Amino acid sequence: MGPAVPILVLPEAAYRRLRELAEAEEVSVEELVLNLALRGASPSEAAEAFWEAAEALLGQAEEELRAGDLRQASEKIWGAAALAVKALALERDGRRLTRHRELWRYVADLSRRLGDGQLRRLWQVASSMHANFYEGWATAEYVEDALGDVRAFVERLRGLRRRLPRG
Repeated sequence: MGPAVPILVLPEAAYRRLRELAEAEEVSVEELVLNLALRGASPSEAAEAFWEAAEALLGQAEEELRAGDLRQASEKIWGAAALAVKALALERDGRRLTRHRELWRYVADLSRRLGDGQLRRLWQVASSMHANFYEGWATAEYVEDALGDVRAFVERLRGLRRRLPRG
């Protein structure tokens, strides 16, 4: 289970509005709120917050999976992967990634720099969970496998924090 995080309680209408804003920005609601909260933060503060949030989302995904809410588990899995990529890009390269396209390109570049195609595959798994949030096609087994894969992805990225030469 991930680190404990405060829970924000909102009226359903406010949450729906946040979801609409997040979709327009191509991020999860958690990322949208985190991005707003981190405006003006130093890159190292923002990166550390992204790492912490990624771990918390993995823990929440596990809880959602146990509760049988596959769509919410899927969205948390995707969010954890996206936040880990954002954290690494900010920490290692000073880049703030804000769009899906930037995330995909960053992972592709990272994979090339390291000669590690497995990073691309794990990222694709994470992205399939983002699609599953909207489509609801994945079985519990797929979501559980994806959770394991994305945990591995986040750990691999964490391991690159100090080792990877800057971009």
